[in-house]
Amino acid sequence: MDVLGAWRAFVNVSDRGSFTEGAAATRVPQSVASRRIAALEKHLGERLFDRSSRGAMLTQFGRDMLPSAKRLVRLADDMEHEAERARLNPLRLAVPDICTVRDLAHLGAEARGNDIHLDFHAAAPAERAELVRSREVRAALTVTPPGDATWSVRLGLAGATDLPVAAVYVETLRAGRAARSSRRSRIWIQPEDDVPHIRDRMFRIRDAVGLQPAQVVVAATLASAAAEVFGSADLLLCSVRQAEELGLHWRPIGEVHLARGFEVSAAVGDDAERIRIRLWHAIARCLGAREQDGGTPSRSRA
Repeated sequence: MDVLGAWRAFVNVSDRGSFTEGAAATRVPQSVASRRIAALEKHLGERLFDRSSRGAMLTQFGRDMLPSAKRLVRLADDMEHEAERARLNPLRLAVPDICTVRDLAHLGAEARGNDIHLDFHAAAPAERAELVRSREVRAALTVTPPGDATWSVRLGLAGATDLPVAAVYVETLRAGRAARSSRRSRIWIQPEDDVPHIRDRMFRIRDAVGLQPAQVVVAATLASAAAEVFGSADLLLCSVRQAEELGLHWRPIGEVHLARGFEVSAAVGDDAERIRIRLWHAIARCLGAREQDGGTPSRSRA
């Protein structure tokens, strides 16, 4: 028996004095309302309405039960209202500050279509992780090594001029003796990639091929790194998507395969799972990830 539905039908019929009008107010056919009330009477062991009279007349037992029934229905309505408000409460999500406004807007729109209202907070990698730990945000797209990632974004080197090679080898930036007095080309690492599994590997390659320490540099901002690359022979460590947005020419790195890895971290586990499953493709587009770079929408983590 639908107990709440039966009490709702009882209240509506008693308020209107008619099974027909009460059923309409309950938004069920009259036959359904009658069956629910009859089942409720059987369950309680007493009649709620005097069916011998014209209309829907309450019995003394029915009048005694009506105040409690109304409180129950009001409480149920209040709970449904609170549930709707809770669904509409924004879920604050910390995202990489490399995500564009357009991409975040599309992500937000798709999230709303999945009953998730997102409030974005752009931040650097370390700050995103700390925001989740301190519960200043409900969830964050945090950095993780690509092998453990839900989303993976391949990285390469991009320059202002087209490069007539299939891949850029870092060792080609090593200056010869005749060029020691000239400015050496540099590789700029943006803040999003200032994490051990990317930065340290680039430094190891730099040292292994004999580049000077200043030839692989962590930039203060993406904008400052891109400014150094424009109009020079410097290169930016970035994704294909970023290179296209900046109008740069992208090539993979010859010596190593580098990728950004992202995972959803949340203070409450079901927030992470909900974002991961419902918004996999939208987040992949926002990050510039492709399925062939790694990650899968069906992958589940607690």
